[in-house]
Amino acid sequence: MIDDFLLRAIVGGVLLACVCGPFGAFIVWRRMAFFGDMLAHSALLGVALGLLIGIDVRLGMVATCLASALLLAYGQRQSKIGSDTVLGMLAHSTLALGMVALAFVQGVAVDVMAYLFGDILAITMGDIWILAGGGAFAIVGLVWMWRPLLALTVSPEIAAAESVPVERLRLIFMLLMALVIGLAIKIVGVLLITALLIVPAASARFFAKTPEQMALGAAIFGAASVLVGIAMSWHVDTPAGPSIVISAAGLFIVSSIVMMGLRKR
Repeated sequence: MIDDFLLRAIVGGVLLACVCGPFGAFIVWRRMAFFGDMLAHSALLGVALGLLIGIDVRLGMVATCLASALLLAYGQRQSKIGSDTVLGMLAHSTLALGMVALAFVQGVAVDVMAYLFGDILAITMGDIWILAGGGAFAIVGLVWMWRPLLALTVSPEIAAAESVPVERLRLIFMLLMALVIGLAIKIVGVLLITALLIVPAASARFFAKTPEQMALGAAIFGAASVLVGIAMSWHVDTPAGPSIVISAAGLFIVSSIVMMGLRKR
């Protein structure tokens, strides 16, 4: 018989993996790993602001992630500032601001490590319902713009020539990514969410022949990583969030070895 808290962790983790898979595929295709890091770092500022003004920290995390995505979109339009410069400034300044703001939180014990590395074993049914609702919204939005976003990923110039609203699509994708990362922080934490987005998608890339197969494969690899990571945490008494990421990295190594073996035949 599985304990209730362990069952909630499995359900929440698998749900998150299914949402992160398709988004992770686009992050890998578009080489946007640093963008995910920036959004994750900004979420810590949302935690601090939520505690300071007395609102749900999840709302604060989502709000700061969305605000950071909008700031990045604005910064990318400034010809004198490169995208990598804007990303670097936002990532490190929001993380630093979050740590400083947490120092002003009075009367509340803040477990910074739980936000940095996640605490999936403490997930509640309320967290699962919020993740399910927000994740469903994000996936529906991604499905709605799937084809034009693929065209934009392959060639922004050709997409623009075919009347694809390039700037609007980029902004919507960044906002949806911000929503996903804001919802995911409690499970794997600020420092590990990008790994959960990228590593399963990179593993799926070895076997996928179409973009749709890669998105589905990324969700499957992510779910497998969650299951193996939680099992490792339970039996070996290791932190759950890092265990999930280690499991994802292990599956990537196994996938690469299998693919190398197949190519030699």
